[in-house]
Parts: sequence; C-alpha cells; structure tokens
Amino acid sequence: MSTTVIVVIDGFGVGPMPDAGALRPGDLTADTCGHVLDHCRASLGRPLRLPALGALGLGLVHPHPDLARRTSRPVAVGRAALGYPGADTFAGHQTMMGADFSRVTVAPLGGHLDEVSGALKSAGHLVEPLRGQPLLLVDGAVLVHDNLEADPGINWNTSARLDDISFDRIVSIARTVRAVAPVARVIAVGGHADGALATYVRDGDGGTVGLDTPATGFYRNGGLQVRHLGVDLDHTGQLPDIAARAGLPVTLVGKAADILACEAAVRRPAVATAEVLEHTLAAVQGGRGGQGGLVVANVQESDLAGHQQDTGRYGSVLEQVDVGLTELMGLLTAPGDRLVVTADHGNDPTIGHAYHTREYVPVLIHRPDAAGIELLPDAATLADVGATAAAALGLDVAALTTGATLLGRGREAP
Repeated sequence: MSTTVIVVIDGFGVGPMPDAGALRPGDLTADTCGHVLDHCRASLGRPLRLPALGALGLGLVHPHPDLARRTSRPVAVGRAALGYPGADTFAGHQTMMGADFSRVTVAPLGGHLDEVSGALKSAGHLVEPLRGQPLLLVDGAVLVHDNLEADPGINWNTSARLDDISFDRIVSIARTVRAVAPVARVIAVGGHADGALATYVRDGDGGTVGLDTPATGFYRNGGLQVRHLGVDLDHTGQLPDIAARAGLPVTLVGKAADILACEAAVRRPAVATAEVLEHTLAAVQGGRGGQGGLVVANVQESDLAGHQQDTGRYGSVLEQVDVGLTELMGLLTAPGDRLVVTADHGNDPTIGHAYHTREYVPVLIHRPDAAGIELLPDAATLADVGATAAAALGLDVAALTTGATLLGRGREAP
C-alpha cells in the first residue's frame, strides 16, 4: 500500500491572486515566499538553506535567485488559487480536503450582536458590551469579537486569559456562539496575556472590532489553547473520511488535527514545528509495515510568524521544515508514494499588516515512481490538491464533493 503525505506550510503564498487587492489594494504586492527570501538574505548575509524545497521544484513555480531553477527529481509542480473567498486557514483546509467553500458567509459580529447576546443570556451567561463597541464581554472574562487575523467577517473568536477562566468554559461559550453564527468558524482561544485583554482591542478592516491576538502575548507566552468550531459540512465527501472508509489509516497532525473532521483518524495536535515534523515522520514510519495511508500535517509557526510580521522567524521555520521534508522524501520511496507540499493562503510578513494575504500557493508533488518533471497548470481551487492525493491513494475522486486530479493535466518540463 502506498502512503500520501500532505504538508501544509500555513501561510506560504507565492504571489498575489488577481483579486488580492479588493479589500486592501496594497496586497497586490504580496509575495510571502519572495519577500521572506529577500529579507533573510539581507539580514543573514546568506540565502535561506532550502535544498528540499528546491529539489521539490519551488524555484520552477516561483523563480528566485535563492531557489534552484532545476531539479533532477521527477516532481510535478504548479500553483493553486484558493477556491474560497478571502484567505483563511479553516476554509483553506476544508476546501483542500474536498468541501465546496465557495459560498462562505461573510458577516461581521456587529450585525449579529442581538442574536448572539440573546443566545448567551439564554444559556445563563452575563453579557455586556465592552465600552459600547460591537463586541461582547461574557461573564466578565471572555471576549466575543471579530477575528482580526483573517479577512473581515469570515471568523469570530471567543478569547480569554487562562488565568481568569478555564479553557473548557471558553469552549462552552464558543459552542453557544457557534449555534447562531453564520460565519465559517468560531474560534475558542485561551492563553496568557501581557495585560488585560481590553487593552488590546482595536478596529480592524471593514468595520470589524476585535482582539489583536498577536499583541496580547498569547503566541509568545506559552500555554496557548485553541479550538476551531466550523460551520456544518458534509465531511463524508472529504478526503480523510473517504480514505478511512476505504480502510486506510489516516493521521492528522498539527493544526490539521484541530480543524479537520474524521472520526477514525489518529490525531496528533501540535504547534511547535519540531513536534509537527516528529509526528509526521512517525506516522510515515508506522505505515511502512504495509498499511500505507494518508497523513495531513499543518506547520502553523510559519503563519504565526506572518501574523507577528517577523520575517526572520518565518525564514527560520522554513529552514526547519526543509530538513523535515528531506527526511520525508527519504522515507517515501515506494511506488505510488506521494509527498504533496502546499499551503492554505499567504501571510506576507512584510506587507505592513497582520492579516493573511490572498495569494496563490505552491503545489509541489514528490512522486518517486514517475519519469520526468510535469509542469502543472494553475489549479482553480485547493480542492484539486485533495483530489490529486485521492487519486494517488487509489480512491474514487468522484466521491469528493469537489475537486479534480492535477496529474496528467500539465506538460513535460524542457
């Protein structure tokens, strides 16, 4: 049995989509990959060490002086448009696994305060507006607010300091909000802040108001806990569920373990890149006994570096990931094995804001049993990445809600 591993480098865009400037015109200059490479060369005095990404053909997708322009490996390479509105991790992963997310509801919290407040009060909570702003303070500790790290109106957050309230209670409040929310995600967030959360409330784009989560110290201070409560989807039409029903082992690693649905999956949640890579490698090694299967791993620290506008940290994460990709390619050598490296959106740390950026993402496919290099056409949706993985595993691509395999649609590299 073959093994297919999908590694999602969260927030690793390779240049703006045509509509990237619809909300913020400056985003038409977004280029997460290129700008991180440029900045790190200038700050380190050397190019980033990315031999695995070079061998996988990143330089063919995104030509750059610091990336190899040729590879001897029989890869298939291209890029994908997102296939959903905005630029969002949850929508990106759901789309990649085969869900149709083209009609995500965009709804700032300010237009739904009455029904959210009513639901929370009916559940027995004390609810009050915070300083007359369009967000809610629940039980004196939990903020219900617009998510400022994605495009306006795609996600809402329930956030609190773990010093003030348990994470279970934060999640309980989030579930009440989820029951009436029309948006893609309600995200429960608990962490250790540098001060009172109200200090970090600010205006976002499109009339949104929310917590500046990176500024709170949640990402720096350790102990961060996050739970993603997504909109109802038919998960039976997504890749993990289809693979599990076919009897294949499914392992979800990192943030993928938090946001993808599959009852049969082994879940290995983690934030630290080293831990994500360790779990991914262990899942592949465990499948070498003949079971094969599907592994989906999300590297989150690249996205966190983008939100923090920390280009140096972003480059360091890429180098760390590259070492892990080298090890994965060394394991995935059997006929039919596949390693797919991609992303869910962009997050350019040089763009001047802490939001995601709407960029194309790379699609780099390691296929040890193939001959030659295939240059793939631009995919219209991330769902084609999941469909390509389904085909590699011998699954029925038509069982996915949406998506078509990319392999065989390209041209041979000269």
